[in-house]
Amino acid sequence: MLRKTVLVAGVLACLSLTACGEKPAEQAAPAAEKFFGREAPLYAGQEKLESIQSGTIAADPGGGVILNASGMTAGAGWTQAGFLPRVYAGKAPDGIYEVDVVAQKPTTPGAATLTPVEVKGDWSKFTDGRVKGVKYISKTNSVVAMLPGAAAPPTK
Repeated sequence: MLRKTVLVAGVLACLSLTACGEKPAEQAAPAAEKFFGREAPLYAGQEKLESIQSGTIAADPGGGVILNASGMTAGAGWTQAGFLPRVYAGKAPDGIYEVDVVAQKPTTPGAATLTPVEVKGDWSKFTDGRVKGVKYISKTNSVVAMLPGAAAPPTK
C-alpha cells in the first residue's frame, strides 16, 4: 500500500513540474518582424531612430526616388539624420525596398525625452522603375510608403 502511494505521489510531482515551464498563449511574445534586405553596417556613433511616425516617397525627375520620413530620436542633439538602404542579393520581390532611418547620436547624452526629427534625402540607385515603395525601419517600428500610382502592399 505504501509503495503505491509513493509511486502515485511521484507521478503527480513529475506532472506538476512539467506544467511549470509552459506559458499561457496570451503571454507568448509576438514574432519578430522579418525583413527581406540585410542591414548595412552603421558608421561609428550612428543609431536607428527610436520610432517612425510617417513616411512618403515621390518619383525624382532623374529616375530615382525622393524619400521623406518623420520620426523620433531618443533625445535632443542628434545630427546627420539620413537613410541607410539595406543590402539585397537580388530584386525585392514586391518592389518595396527597405531603408534604415539613422542619425548620429550626441557625444554628451542629454535628457532622454523623445524629440521629433524630419529626414529627407534622395535615392538614385535604382532608376529602372523597380522601386514601387519603401519601408522605413527604426528601432521599434516600420512604415511603408508607396509611390503614387503603385499598388498597395499585401496585408498579412
